[in-house]
Amino acid sequence: MSFDYRCPYPSTRVPVFARNVVSTSHPLAVQAGLRMLASGGNAVDAAVAAAAVMTIVEPCSNGLGSDAFCILWDGKALHGLNASGPAPAGWSIDAIRAKHGAASPKMPLRGWDTVTVPGAVAGWVALSRRFGKLPFGDLLAPAIDVAERGYMVPVVVADKWAAASRVPELVSQPGFAETFLPHGRAPNVGELFRLPGAARALRAIAATGGEAYYRGEIAQALVQQARAQGGAHVMSDFESYQPEWVDPIGQEYRGVRLHEIPPNGQGIAALIALGIAQHFDLGDLEADSLQAQHILIESMKLAFADVYRYVAEPAHMAVTPAQMLDPAYLATRARLIDMKRAQAFQAGSPADAHRRGGTIYLTAADEQGMMVSFIQSNYMGFGSGVVVPEYGLSLQNRGHGFSLDARSANALAPGKRPFHTIIPAFLTRGGLPQMSFGVMGGNMQPQGHLQTLARMVDWRQNPQAACDAPRWRFDQDLSINVDAHMDAGLVQGLRGLGHQIQVLADSYQDLGAGQFIWRLGDPAVEGYVAASDPRRDGQAAGF
Repeated sequence: MSFDYRCPYPSTRVPVFARNVVSTSHPLAVQAGLRMLASGGNAVDAAVAAAAVMTIVEPCSNGLGSDAFCILWDGKALHGLNASGPAPAGWSIDAIRAKHGAASPKMPLRGWDTVTVPGAVAGWVALSRRFGKLPFGDLLAPAIDVAERGYMVPVVVADKWAAASRVPELVSQPGFAETFLPHGRAPNVGELFRLPGAARALRAIAATGGEAYYRGEIAQALVQQARAQGGAHVMSDFESYQPEWVDPIGQEYRGVRLHEIPPNGQGIAALIALGIAQHFDLGDLEADSLQAQHILIESMKLAFADVYRYVAEPAHMAVTPAQMLDPAYLATRARLIDMKRAQAFQAGSPADAHRRGGTIYLTAADEQGMMVSFIQSNYMGFGSGVVVPEYGLSLQNRGHGFSLDARSANALAPGKRPFHTIIPAFLTRGGLPQMSFGVMGGNMQPQGHLQTLARMVDWRQNPQAACDAPRWRFDQDLSINVDAHMDAGLVQGLRGLGHQIQVLADSYQDLGAGQFIWRLGDPAVEGYVAASDPRRDGQAAGF
């Protein structure tokens, strides 16, 4: 007997209350995190264990070749980790154009010439060494078990896996079909899938504290395959890599402060949008009113106009993040919003004022007060399509984010990190932790931060309700996408203002998916309330 796994009825999730909690987009990853907490570990141990499992159970979004970012509260202060990797030393604009055509307007989409040095594994190691309590090898044990014994593929992952299997330039990459299309197709819902090569890789990573990945057998396998398939990567590209500890940047908003990782990521877009939106009294409007949503959409469009013009590696930016967030400048940008019509905005001059993605986000918190906001991604689903079968290792295509225009702040250069879409978020109130959260999905991520935060702060919607609510997504110019279950009257009103709207029934990639943990008081007493997005297969759970 086989079931029809399409759900014909609306399904309601409820908030989860606990003193130790993990929220991810797959239940097996949640269980891995809770296992670490129950074994005496902390929220960092839980997050790393969950992240390792996620590389196995949601390969259409991330893998052992991903990048990652993290913001965490250690009990006293916030810390940020940028585990995105740079271009290999052999890359240059001239080299890419010589190989792919002198007139190439963009970086390649798939293959070795899109693979920057993967940073996620180094990020796990850095987090564990600085803040973890359990031995690093223990954190990878659940992922090794899942990779070896296999798991039954869930509904949303199966759907996205099947969609990827129909992308010729992806599945034609050497090793992809062998690893991820085991019967000449993507796995069906409920079908067993094993990834023994990843178990081998994880064992080597666990035994060497990550050294095998960057300076040992896995790095050697990566370089050997790159050489055989025309890639530019050499051992020194991997050996020299280290993730970077950074200070998060922030924006005040109605008594709370939103924190994001600074550029090369797009988190500053959410901060700019909040800084613009706070010039309007959203709390006096209904949450799903035309006026409120128009203000948020236009604020987000203004933010992206500047982000796409200026954000890159900090050393290559023409303006600083502080200039982009200057209150006087954001006030001038807010005055550009016309409540009677939608607009296509151009970038401003902050110095004068003083794609569809594949990503997983998870968060964990413990009763000692540690809270972790963590995100990792292959980009564009399975990423580059480059797979090393003997290690079950799929590699991201973050290099596609570079520009081939030498005048761009984001121009390709050896050793440089590209513009990055994945962004964890963190909220504080009065200098104390309030919420660890994130929303997955390409440029939807800062848009999700803005929309869900406004629902919680301006309209007091609980985290699960804010997670469940219909969303919009700015695309370009006047074009936006909206959830199929958005109120028809609101959609009609937005169209009346000039917004060009496409209604989306599939919201997995296009309208994002989030996980939220909100601190209720003393973590050892009142604990937390957590939420998990119904747009994916995950859950929030705790004890």
